Amino acid sequence: MKSNIEVLSTTKVKYTSDLYKIVDSLNRTLKEQDLMFGLALDKENADYAVFTIYRT
Repeated sequence: MKSNIEVLSTTKVKYTSDLYKIVDSLNRTLKEQDLMFGLALDKENADYAVFTIYRT
């Protein structure tokens, strides 16, 4: 089965411990609109996170 996930936007933001709550809320609220959100620590600087918006 082929997955068609498209990256719509990627942004670096200052990391805080509560960022995951925003991403979780967005995922729960907007999954019906075929949107998915991701958050990962920046590989080069752990003070920042990479926030990504996907269309599924």
